[in-house]
Amino acid sequence: MGSYYDIDAILTDAQKLPCTFELDVPGLGFIDGNAGGDMKKGSQVSLPLWLGGYLAIQPIGSSPIVNLDLPASLSPRVLNALKADPRTVDLRALATHFYELAARTLDLFEEDEIVDVLSETFKKRAAEISDHAHNTHGALGHGAAFLRGLDEMERQLFRAAHDSSKMTRQWMGEQKKKS
Repeated sequence: MGSYYDIDAILTDAQKLPCTFELDVPGLGFIDGNAGGDMKKGSQVSLPLWLGGYLAIQPIGSSPIVNLDLPASLSPRVLNALKADPRTVDLRALATHFYELAARTLDLFEEDEIVDVLSETFKKRAAEISDHAHNTHGALGHGAAFLRGLDEMERQLFRAAHDSSKMTRQWMGEQKKKS
């Protein structure tokens, strides 16, 4: 997690996760559109990551208040698509801060398979991002759709790689002028 003032961390924590209440909670019905009512056991609602995570780890007695489910962006359908070819998946459409959301969510779950899939996804997509950053013609042509689907972390990686490539070309040009 980033700094308290990190806008990316704030936006990630605001992402909604599906939750199921494990207890009756008096007066909390407004979360489910029932103002003044109670939240019934078994009610399914979407809560911001920060709130759902807190309620999942703070038990009342021996039972947690809510059970969290994985977000749609980490569903089996998405994971299968990432296993098949991670470069074809539009991560931005799934979650603007996909990797940050996955990391924060996986802090609450023990899902080694998902960690492995996301690690391989990042490696393969990082290589593609680097190729596009160093070859501007590819970014303008067939790579435009891929670049539109980058999540925020990948966009920062692209900018850093592109700026690095640009500065290297400038330096090389200066070195040629000197010799």
